[in-house]
Amino acid sequence: MNRTVIFAAVLLSAGLLSQTVLAGDTPAPKNAYLYIGWPNDGEVVRSTRIPVWFGLRNIGVAPAGVVKPNTGHHHLLIDTDIPPLDEDIPADKNHLHFGAGQTETVIELSPGRHTLQLIMGDHEHIPHNPPVISKRITITVAP
Repeated sequence: MNRTVIFAAVLLSAGLLSQTVLAGDTPAPKNAYLYIGWPNDGEVVRSTRIPVWFGLRNIGVAPAGVVKPNTGHHHLLIDTDIPPLDEDIPADKNHLHFGAGQTETVIELSPGRHTLQLIMGDHEHIPHNPPVISKRITITVAP
C-alpha cells in the first residue's frame, strides 16, 4: 500500500480527515465489513487455479449500474495497492471487476507470493464513502 493511502487511512481512523476527501459520493453503511473468506492469510495453495470467495456484512451486493442504497459490487485487487478512492476502480489483470454481483471466482496465479484484497465499488465502480475495503492477505502458490 502506498504511503499516501496509509497516511490518509491513519488520519481518517483518528478522525482528523474528512471521509469525503478520500472516496466517492455513494454512502456506505457505518458498520459495513468486507473480507476474503478463502484463501486465508498466509495460506499455501497447491494449484495455480485458486478459488476465492468474498464475504461481507451489513452491506448488500447489486450489479454495476444498479443504484440501490447500501449496496455495491466486489473488485479483487491482485498484487497491487489500493487505487485512488475518488475515481473509477481500474479494470485490468490486477483489478478484477465483479459487476454482475458475483461473490466468488477462480483466479490463475503463477507460483510464488501474491497479495489479494477486496474493495467495494458503487454502481459506477467508485469506492463508497467511507471506503469498504478488506484486509490485504498474502498467499503463496506452491511450485
